[in-house]
Amino acid sequence: MDMELLIESLSGSWERTRSARDALVGQGAAVVGAVLDVLCDEQSPVEWTVSADVLCRIGEPALLPLAHAVAAADSPEIARRVGWALGRLEVDDPAVYAPLLNHAHPRVRSGALFALQSRGEAAVRFIDRLIPSLGDPEPEVRQRAVRAFKAIGTAGVPDLQRVRRLPASGPRVRAGALEALATIAGPAGLDSKDRDAWRRLTEIKLSAEVPDGMHLCGSWYAVPTTDQDAVLEAFDLDSPQPVTLRTGAAAWNHDHHDWDRTHPHAACSRVFVSPALDGWTLVFGDSSRDTHRIEDADDRDEALPLVVGQRCTDLSRRFGSAQWYGMSCGDGWTAWCIAEDGEVVRHYDAEDAEENGDDGPSHPAEAGYLLPHEDGFPDDAFDDVDTSDSDAFTTRYHQVKEELEIPDTCYADDIAARLSVDPGALGPHTRTSGRGVLALTACGREHGHPAGALPV
Repeated sequence: MDMELLIESLSGSWERTRSARDALVGQGAAVVGAVLDVLCDEQSPVEWTVSADVLCRIGEPALLPLAHAVAAADSPEIARRVGWALGRLEVDDPAVYAPLLNHAHPRVRSGALFALQSRGEAAVRFIDRLIPSLGDPEPEVRQRAVRAFKAIGTAGVPDLQRVRRLPASGPRVRAGALEALATIAGPAGLDSKDRDAWRRLTEIKLSAEVPDGMHLCGSWYAVPTTDQDAVLEAFDLDSPQPVTLRTGAAAWNHDHHDWDRTHPHAACSRVFVSPALDGWTLVFGDSSRDTHRIEDADDRDEALPLVVGQRCTDLSRRFGSAQWYGMSCGDGWTAWCIAEDGEVVRHYDAEDAEENGDDGPSHPAEAGYLLPHEDGFPDDAFDDVDTSDSDAFTTRYHQVKEELEIPDTCYADDIAARLSVDPGALGPHTRTSGRGVLALTACGREHGHPAGALPV
């Protein structure tokens, strides 16, 4: 079958196009240009992953044509497709990518770095070629270089430490090497000079820090005290290290979103304990006791309220009251638990309420709000609206909401704002005292801080 007929046969499901893909791969370099044209055509009936698969399997003959197409791409979608294929070519020797590290276009440099990153520890032989990329003018390329060093792992640490001690490397490369070291091994990857420099910079930043709103994804506790030592004791935390709010917030988000299963305790090795904020101390993250009690449970959904409730109960006996809040940046999940004088007075979880209804007594802090699982709109409110038209839907939404005086929906941050402190609304108006700290849990005492670079 000739090339044109084979390309026409690429329109179909993955399985139906298998024989055509195999035949095109067999023709090698002769079909690269035609298949690349299909990949770059956003109107083509061919699923882009089908044409990309052909080019990836052809391998090295597609390298330079793909690099040129990435640099010339005139839309984000084309750049994404072609860059995806560029970084995943099946080649015998990844050294073919090394010259692209010096390409004029950052997307090409990033694609080459991804290809070397995907080789993991085997990319260690390219370290000398990778080091300059740590100082690339483009932030996205620098980040890809850091990820490549993370994939190489501890084998790259000696070279990175050498770069840190060589002023001739340049400030940007040395800064990238520091980030790569922290990403590979955390604080343990830094030598004493770098750790001292980090502490000095933290002290400088703390002296002039102005609170800023945090990105809320995960869970946190709130207790009405300025006694940080008492909070550390209550959560069985050790080795507190002073950090800025920016560092603490970044650590919380990093640990919560860390999916690196080679470090199974990354999410439960440390927590961020805030400075006193308007008289409240907030604790962000998962302690070992709480996390492991849930992981060992047969039913996580049933275990979470029990663990949180017990923690809030214990804290409220000690501090008079305690609250726990949970939010997700990936979906609409939100939850809160409120305890007073050793008793849980309210526990709400949007997912559980959606499935089983909310049979618990409401809390005064919820007054004037709809709960997340409640729908205050009539069933026919949007019958004559094209829901695919976002502008029309939004207009009708606000019209019906105003006419029927439907309350706003509350989330964990709304309840926190009424009862304690909303971490997402911190600002110059927030009264602060003391310093925030990153502190180790029981798992952290055994395994240390998770790897990962954090901003100061």
